[in-house]
Amino acid sequence: MQRLIALIIILIPGCIAVYGIKLMRDMVFSISHPLIPALWLQFLIGLLFFLIGLWFVAGFIFYRDRKRSKVQKKFQK
Repeated sequence: MQRLIALIIILIPGCIAVYGIKLMRDMVFSISHPLIPALWLQFLIGLLFFLIGLWFVAGFIFYRDRKRSKVQKKFQK
């Protein structure tokens, strides 16, 4: 059950990051989202979604590896 909860915790920010990539890709091909008025704003929102998702997933993996002592000595507590 714990692994399923961990998968769900990782899946949600991963989906947010993927949606951010989609928004940025659509801006490159001039496909505007109906709720976002400008393409440059769409790109910034997509970049923000991507960075937030990546930050969360990377932090989760780093925390797990630090707990299991699989990181360099300078990153251990």
